[in-house]
Amino acid sequence: MNQLKSFLVALQFLTILPVYFKQFPDAKTTGGSIVYYPLIGVIIGLLLVFVGLAGNHLPANICASLILVCWVVITGALHLDGLADSADAWLGGLGDRTRTLAIMKDPACGPFAVVTLVLLLLVKFVALQQIVLSESWLFLVIVPVLARSMPVLLFITTPYVRTNGIGNQLAKHLPYRASVIVLLFAALIVFGLLGFRGVQLIFILICLFIVLRMLMILRIGGMTGDTAGATLEISEIAMLLVVVLM
Repeated sequence: MNQLKSFLVALQFLTILPVYFKQFPDAKTTGGSIVYYPLIGVIIGLLLVFVGLAGNHLPANICASLILVCWVVITGALHLDGLADSADAWLGGLGDRTRTLAIMKDPACGPFAVVTLVLLLLVKFVALQQIVLSESWLFLVIVPVLARSMPVLLFITTPYVRTNGIGNQLAKHLPYRASVIVLLFAALIVFGLLGFRGVQLIFILICLFIVLRMLMILRIGGMTGDTAGATLEISEIAMLLVVVLM
């Protein structure tokens, strides 16, 4: 029962799909939800494929825009918000840890955030258009799965610097062994589906993770929920570009 609750917590947190609890689960159950993040990526990916197949008779740019809208809506723009906050904080923090964390917590959206979001969505749209043209629907599942594996990897390798919020519960109560197994399982599935191309994709993703994690450590000494969301979004756009180049 606790595993089901953990799955539902992950579903509620990462999507807008309706999930209701009579009493919100405890911190341990919430912490255990992180192992289900890649599975939530499968659900999101299948929804994207459904939209893509349903709109495949339309011009590629229209179909790609529908997939992108679905992608943003189904996730509640949660990770885009993290990316926006991180962009404002990194560029406006002027290298100062305290200032960076303060800006990241500010709900206001500055010019750096707006420009970052516009550019990311533009590139994602162009990449999706190419995926629609080539009918590479499998990647619409693989990209969300691997991208949602990144926060799991981040939580098991990087200190969490804030003292409250759901991120703090994840950091304190995440099941380390189960998280590692889930990551390995996701990598094996991708390798089984894509072969050498899967190895290339995972290698590039790991290199990107190392760079992003290093930037977090150098600037704020660890990670926050916002930087986890930013890592997820950056990973998605990087993988989409790699897929297009493949």
